[in-house]
Formats: sequence, structure tokens, C-alpha cells
Amino acid sequence: QLQAFGGGLVQAGGSVRLSCAASGRTFNIYGWFRRAPGKEREFVAARTWGGDSTRYADSVKGRFTISRDRAKNTMTLQINSLKPEDTAVYYCATRVNRIISMYLSSDAYYDYWGQGTLVTVSS
Repeated sequence: QLQAFGGGLVQAGGSVRLSCAASGRTFNIYGWFRRAPGKEREFVAARTWGGDSTRYADSVKGRFTISRDRAKNTMTLQINSLKPEDTAVYYCATRVNRIISMYLSSDAYYDYWGQGTLVTVSS
């Protein structure tokens, strides 16, 4: 079970930190996706639990950082330099088994999903 939190209303240029608490089982892959108003869900970032592979969407590189707290079994997404186009519901997701890195950005390969947390960026 995944529980995402940390969203809210933020001004453009600001920062927000999203967290996702995982319980119930272990996993090898964790990621974040988002769905902007009127758009399809899209990939944001993903990482292997061991940290040997990380991927970011081109639109967020340099501004978003994905990480995890092993002891708390929690994954985070640090978002800096927010833009109005970052407004979306952000979803955390996990996968139990390992996959090759090229598939990290595909939501079809994730087993579990959080309920989503809304980030609204005002201009």
C-alpha cells in the first residue's frame, strides 16, 4: 500500500517535497508520475531501490530529485523551481521485480500505485 502526501499550492519558482510511504512488501523500483488537467498521465522520475539506475523526464531534469529513505521505507520527490506547467496530481508507484532501465518510464510496468497528491503552481 502506498500513501502519497506533501502537495499543495505553491508559487512559481518555489519548492515542494512530496513523500510516499510504502507498507506491506518490499519492492525494487519506485517512481513518480503525474497527470496534469486535461492530459494523460506522464512519467516524471524513477529509481531502483539500490540506486544504481535513475531516470528523469526531460521536462524535469535539473529541477526534480527522486530519493528514498531506506529506514522509513519512504520515497520522496523534491521539486524545485516550480513552473505553472508542473501543476498536476502526482502519483507514486512501485514495482516488485527488477526491470531494465529503459522500462522505468513506462507506467505499464508498475505494480502498485498511491492515491495521488495535488500540486498547484500559481504564476
